Amino acid sequence: MRTYRTRTSGFRVFGYLVATLLIVSGLVLVGYSFLIRDPFASAAVFEQEPPGNSTLTLTVPEMKRVDHVPVYTGPFYDKTALHDGTLHLESTGFPWQTGANVYIAGHRMGFPGTRSYLVFWDLDTLQAGDKVILTATNGTRYTYSVYRSIIINPDASYITQPVPGKSIISLQTCTLPDYSQRLIVQAELTDVS
Repeated sequence: MRTYRTRTSGFRVFGYLVATLLIVSGLVLVGYSFLIRDPFASAAVFEQEPPGNSTLTLTVPEMKRVDHVPVYTGPFYDKTALHDGTLHLESTGFPWQTGANVYIAGHRMGFPGTRSYLVFWDLDTLQAGDKVILTATNGTRYTYSVYRSIIINPDASYITQPVPGKSIISLQTCTLPDYSQRLIVQAELTDVS
């Protein structure tokens, strides 16, 4: 009995190699999200319905990934808002309310291909005086100036409360490397235009 060898094209082998690499990379990324116990990892896999319309966009000139990022208002457990942008905690104020603490949470890592991807990755680099800009759907711009950053425990709900005598914005993300605490950057309203 004779055996025949078939020739495999170099392009075909290369194609199989690239396809295998892409599949493995995707599985590693999803696995990493579950490994770090990202509570929203399942939202990336199972939830497809986008959140409602955003009433605000967020821009932080010192952060390269935060340029007109949608801000969706919802409860703290709103997975779709955090998946597709940032979340304005519905129990906190809006920028047009005097004395409000506009509390906005965003992912440190987020999900590739969405506006949440690395959105607050470099939040810890903001310094006193850096600008944070919220833009309402009517075009009104609320400009804030950073005045402090702190690290708190996840259950420290006092941070969402208004600060007497100030109109502020609070930006929240998780700390690195284990996401066990929350990094909060606060900025005071300095201009409305």
